[in-house]
Amino acid sequence: MAAKKTQSLTLPFKTRVQVALLGLVIDGVRRNNGTINRGVMKLFDRRVPAKPISSNSVSSHDVVFDPSNNLWFRLFVPHKADIVASLPIIVFFHGGGFSLLSAASSVYDAVCRRFARELKVVVCSVEYRLSPEQKFPSQYDDGFSVLKFLDKPHNRRDIPHWPGNADVSTVFLAGDSAGANLAHHLSVSYAKSSSSFSLLKLAGLINIQPFLGGKERVNSEVELEGMPIVSLERNDWMWKAFLPEGKDLDHWAVNVCGPNALDIRGLELPPVLLFVGGFDPMKDRQKKYYEWLRRNDKDVKLVEYSDAIHAFYIFPQLPHANLLMAEIKDFINKHKF
Repeated sequence: MAAKKTQSLTLPFKTRVQVALLGLVIDGVRRNNGTINRGVMKLFDRRVPAKPISSNSVSSHDVVFDPSNNLWFRLFVPHKADIVASLPIIVFFHGGGFSLLSAASSVYDAVCRRFARELKVVVCSVEYRLSPEQKFPSQYDDGFSVLKFLDKPHNRRDIPHWPGNADVSTVFLAGDSAGANLAHHLSVSYAKSSSSFSLLKLAGLINIQPFLGGKERVNSEVELEGMPIVSLERNDWMWKAFLPEGKDLDHWAVNVCGPNALDIRGLELPPVLLFVGGFDPMKDRQKKYYEWLRRNDKDVKLVEYSDAIHAFYIFPQLPHANLLMAEIKDFINKHKF
């Protein structure tokens, strides 16, 4: 194992302040008994309502897909959507270590609004259950439920603002961090049961810095300890909050390509666009994931920004956020049916 070393990271002053505050919040709301102080979290997690009247060229609407668990997604529709013959759909899952944040969090509302506006797509940003109140596999079950919901024509007809030209045969799964982990596993679940879907088809997986772990530390976790947002201690806490009692970090949901990895040989996974940041302590795990997909003959493209931190793209002032949007646009144009 490589020794910890100092890295040269330069961030704009505004970003330094934002990531420092974010780190304080993450540490401040996690209790020693393994629970989250939701009351304190609400003070810092600024949530915004949907905006049915077009704002910044996008309208948004909240749609309940699982009333029994109070689950919903925020639907983002680009302005003048009806002038396009067919609109691809992005089903998006937010990050937050499976424990924090929401589809209504201002940062993710802004990200998905930008996706809809610049990519000319319909976005369904999913509100899934959080740990530790709801542990694995609740989050994966919620993701599968939203796909089954979208597959049914009568469900879509009951959504007042659903665009008639939104194409459920061209769905891209997307997520960042924990949401990217969720999106990967959802693509595997879909591949195993695609015959149970009548209309919905996956065209691609947009996987932004997936949240991955394992019992054995990788070099980047040690070398980049102290980088913004993620750390070994925070990650370990969140995995413990997520996993059922008695499960360790080599569980297949955590160590995706580790000793207990699911067998994906023979599965028809969609093409994958994988983003990695050079200052993300999980980058070595993400690259192992990339190599694992390649060994299993999957179509995957790796995009690495050498001086990007974890969650870089939620900070629009960072130049890599624009580069990421351009890569996603090319990926969608290449793989839409």
